[in-house]
Amino acid sequence: MTALLILGVDPGLNRCGWGLVLSEGSRLSHVAHGVIKPSPQQQLATRLHDVFEGICGVIEQYNPHEAAVEETFVNSNARAALILGQARGVALAAAARRGLAVAEYAPTTIKKAVVGSGAADKTQIAFMVRRLLPTAGEVTADAADALGVALCHAAHGSFRRRAGA
Repeated sequence: MTALLILGVDPGLNRCGWGLVLSEGSRLSHVAHGVIKPSPQQQLATRLHDVFEGICGVIEQYNPHEAAVEETFVNSNARAALILGQARGVALAAAARRGLAVAEYAPTTIKKAVVGSGAADKTQIAFMVRRLLPTAGEVTADAADALGVALCHAAHGSFRRRAGA
């Protein structure tokens, strides 16, 4: 059985959560988590660069095998969705830069995998992340969401498992 280190990313321009989960068969372990916080006073391009560099730094430090990124939730605010999409794009680019296979999951898919309901809220996600990964301790909502993305990827079977590796 091969251990697989999964990077989960909850993209955001103000707060980009990231979390690392080690998957060994059915056993899941917390490795690390954090939040990248670009300065809101900076120009958009600089903030996007900060997110890119932050994720690249996490990848360089921990060397994950695969990555998973939450898809953009499209709501009535088109401008907010566009900016979130740009943050998502730099997260995808950072993972691709290192040659990582990247999965993308809809928010409802992540919620269902972690909580059991696609209508779960952020507090329910954080509660279940603490239950499933007790060594994570207290985590912010953004980091909990990112760990949830990694847990979702582990639950849905990673690329390596699908490829029979």
